[in-house]
Amino acid sequence: MQGLGNGIGSGLDINGIVKALVDAEAAPKSAQLNRLEKATTAKFSGLGQFRSALSEFQTALKDLNDPALFQKRSATSGKPDIFSVTADAKATAGNFNVQVFKLAQTSKVALAGVADPAAELGTGKLTINVGDTQLNIDVTEGNDSLTAIRDAVNAAGKESGLSASIVTDPNGAGGSRLILSSTQSGTGNDISVSVVSDDDPSALSGLAYTPPAPDADFTPTPVDPTDPMAARTISYGQDAQLAIDGIKISSATNTISDAIEGVSITLKSKQSKEDIDSQTSVSLAVAEDRAGVKSQLKKFVDAYNKMMGTVTSLTKVTKVGGEDGEPLAAALVGDASVRSFMSAIRNELGNAQGTDGMRILADLGISTQRDGTLAIDDERLDTVLKDNFEQLNGFLTGDNGLMARLNGKVDPYTQTGGILESRTTALQNTLSSVDDQREQLTLRIDKLEARLFSQFNAMDALVGQLSGTSDYLSGALSNLPGVVRQDRN
Repeated sequence: MQGLGNGIGSGLDINGIVKALVDAEAAPKSAQLNRLEKATTAKFSGLGQFRSALSEFQTALKDLNDPALFQKRSATSGKPDIFSVTADAKATAGNFNVQVFKLAQTSKVALAGVADPAAELGTGKLTINVGDTQLNIDVTEGNDSLTAIRDAVNAAGKESGLSASIVTDPNGAGGSRLILSSTQSGTGNDISVSVVSDDDPSALSGLAYTPPAPDADFTPTPVDPTDPMAARTISYGQDAQLAIDGIKISSATNTISDAIEGVSITLKSKQSKEDIDSQTSVSLAVAEDRAGVKSQLKKFVDAYNKMMGTVTSLTKVTKVGGEDGEPLAAALVGDASVRSFMSAIRNELGNAQGTDGMRILADLGISTQRDGTLAIDDERLDTVLKDNFEQLNGFLTGDNGLMARLNGKVDPYTQTGGILESRTTALQNTLSSVDDQREQLTLRIDKLEARLFSQFNAMDALVGQLSGTSDYLSGALSNLPGVVRQDRN
């Protein structure tokens, strides 16, 4: 129900009066709900940030509390261009001298040249052997050109690592040759081709090739100047030749993983003739992965400092407008959960446990600063990593290690159904309650507005009736005999 502006009978601004009364009734409760919603939303957001910071810190704790981190080994090569090296947990720390004489090599041959790669060579069967691997190619009518044979070899040899291509001599002397390549390295894995032709003789038979035995240096067969179209060996399959601490080793591939337990060596290039002649070796060192542990420790410190930064921003009081301004409290100022958590973490960091010489973080070179953050003394930490690597493992990892103890303080806050989740749920319920109270307030105010409009409209109608009666009586009385009207002269 609504008034009609100024009352007809009374002339009062009924709409304005009702609005003022309704606003006065709603204002206190509405302001209370707004304050509650703002404070609850701020706490909800603050707890979300706090929980996120704790989760990141907890991830760093779990990563550092991993015994496998201390079992990793680092391996370095004195000349990475000669060979690279990796090591796993099975490797034993030590130093080795490596000499690389030859790299493992794959076989590659150029079959006899033909004048036209599209010309028909005749039907039959090609058998290509690479070591113990055999590939049979059926050459049928219409698919008996050099180009068709190339495509057939590539389709059939894909899984076995055999491929074919055509190279054409632009001068025409060498013709077009089918080049066969294998990915199978090692001595004895040379490519040979035999042909069974349906027609004898045929151009297809000319593709047969058995490479001559290699010399001591596995020198490729040169081009025959008297027959430039003759087949030849471009490269022989050969083993890698190296020595580790003077022990000679042969390998069919350039990756050697069974010479030193836990160590994999990948050969990149052979040493120069001068280095081989002078018996110059390349160092190979295997050691604990100290750099990996140090990197993880730095991640732990960074995560802790980031968490501290979040806590500080959520619990500080700042003055708006300078030193004389009004104080503005962050979302979690005085929050009991934050206070209890930080107290537990600080106590655990200062809780001396372990063996002599390594009982608290400061013994590692990680100390607490005035602002509560952690800082690393790199020189001291490097000394600990060098001299007390195993002791450091026991201090940090395991059920009673520092990382597990710290995680035990964090877990009650971050786990499902934990402290922060329970508080977040309670805050969500509070926000839902605010919405319900706003709906109830709206209903109550609507009823109040309707009642006030009804009352004021009834009053306005009554005033209008009384005013009309007053006017009637005034007119009747003024017309009675003997009555002198005031407006007469």
